[in-house]
Amino acid sequence: MNSEVQRGVPFRGFHLFTLFGFEVKLDLSWLLLALLISWSLGAGWFPARYPELSTHVYAWMGVSVAVGVFFSIVFHEFSHSVVARHYGMPIRGITLFIFGGVAEMESEPPDPKAEFLMAIAGPISSFLLAALLWGGTAIAQGAAWPDPVIGVLSTLAVINLTVAVFNLAPAFPLDGGRVLRAALWHWRRDLHEATFVSSRIGRGFGTALMIFGVVAFVGGNLIGGMWWFLIGIFVRGAASSSYQQLILKDLVEGQPVRRFMRSEPVTVAPSVSIAEWVEDYVYRHHYKMYPVVDGSRLLGCIAVDSLQDVRREDWSSTQVADLMENRSASNTVDAGTDTMALLTNILKPGGRSRFMVVENDRLVGIIALKDLLELISLKLQIESPGARPR
Repeated sequence: MNSEVQRGVPFRGFHLFTLFGFEVKLDLSWLLLALLISWSLGAGWFPARYPELSTHVYAWMGVSVAVGVFFSIVFHEFSHSVVARHYGMPIRGITLFIFGGVAEMESEPPDPKAEFLMAIAGPISSFLLAALLWGGTAIAQGAAWPDPVIGVLSTLAVINLTVAVFNLAPAFPLDGGRVLRAALWHWRRDLHEATFVSSRIGRGFGTALMIFGVVAFVGGNLIGGMWWFLIGIFVRGAASSSYQQLILKDLVEGQPVRRFMRSEPVTVAPSVSIAEWVEDYVYRHHYKMYPVVDGSRLLGCIAVDSLQDVRREDWSSTQVADLMENRSASNTVDAGTDTMALLTNILKPGGRSRFMVVENDRLVGIIALKDLLELISLKLQIESPGARPR
């Protein structure tokens, strides 16, 4: 399965190589997919079709198909990426993970035509690969090449054909769902409504895959049932998050941090003891991080996590100044910063979820991921297509 990813949490992965300016990364979860492909084909599919071969040969055939699937997915996502770049859509890179691969987009398509062409490029590339592999299989059979070669080529052809057909399902964020969104966008002239409808269909499709997986699992197909169930969970979750990301983009992009921050933050003096801070600040206000100020001067911040560095019996003799994190560019943000840029940093792996907001070198507020998510939830309730007047 392959799909594009809108703005959101960047996929983690190890850099493999750069292909025409696109970074190709491998998430460790993809190794599980490669292992599953190699094992299922080497232990079941190939022995059933070519019973005269040895176990060693079956194993190498399975590994060869897994390697072929790797390059097939890269080719599929590269096709998306090339079209996206042609229409001015930045791509962070291509990442392979357990459910296939993603071309990580940094912005929405500029118009329905760009969306359609970018989406359809993936299935077309997979159909093309399937046709080439079927042609190679025919040549190999005509030239009486060894059965392992014929088996690997024909299996890769079937896999690419399956990927192409599956991705044409009209369920966002699959390629077919993006084609549907492009059509609805062109027809209704409303990207939000098009995304809402296609993502709802995507959620339904994901639920159907989950039900199919449960039925298959109960029917005795344990591996297949579990696999379809997991794919269903992914499709359902990705469909929901895609619409949320669009709402998020419209809500915060181009807006300064000062618009969404909490003004008048609760601050603590550096001389306050840890025991007093926990009792009078943490238990009273329930925040995880507090700016540390001396008069009007911002010194840094102290977070609840810092309590791990001191024994409980030492709380009374330890001051906030002893545990605070000094003010730096990593824990502060200017009030005029674009909120979307800040959110991108927050959502990076290992990124912090709270920042102190400063203006003219003065503390003016706190901005937290939790507050932004609550605001997005309210906007989703208020501005979903079903709630908007037509």
